[in-house]
Amino acid sequence: MSVETIEKRSTSRKLAPQYRVLLHNDDYNSMEYVVQVLMTTVPSLSQPQAVSIMMEAHHNGLALVITCAQEHAEFYCETLKSHGLSSTIEPDE
Repeated sequence: MSVETIEKRSTSRKLAPQYRVLLHNDDYNSMEYVVQVLMTTVPSLSQPQAVSIMMEAHHNGLALVITCAQEHAEFYCETLKSHGLSSTIEPDE
């Protein structure tokens, strides 16, 4: 593979649109449950990060979970919803 081909590949990866996965506050799920679901849905999250996200949603009504490629964002959003949490995605501009 030429250097040019490698550069084009890494450039196109960087240009892939990023999406934000948002967690919405709800009055139904316990804080512990939300933290647990966040950690199992997004394996890269540590417990302190998951607690921080949960608290932000609790206090502000909305929290950023992760910013990633659209396909991953849709998967995370749907997984959070399947566990009874409110989640949406939006383009990261």
